[in-house]
Amino acid sequence: MPIYAYRCSSCGHEKDVLQKMSDAQLTTCPECRGETFIKQLTAPGFQLKGNGWYATDFKGGAAATSAAAATGASASETKAASPASPACSGSCACH
Repeated sequence: MPIYAYRCSSCGHEKDVLQKMSDAQLTTCPECRGETFIKQLTAPGFQLKGNGWYATDFKGGAAATSAAAATGASASETKAASPASPACSGSCACH
């Protein structure tokens, strides 16, 4: 469930509320009881970390490793066989 930030435009009271997306917006301020409690527009705050699906499937290493395994070459052989791009002239860390 998402956490929504609310602020009362009358008294300035702020509160974070855990709500379902289908729940109705809150309008009554719990502090002053005024009908001026407004949902704020905020950036979502989350971070993907650990060893879940993101870390194991979408970091770019899986595609290169599986392609090298299919041809019988190691990942370092595959990297060494690729020509240098004109922008780096073969002196960068990617070659």
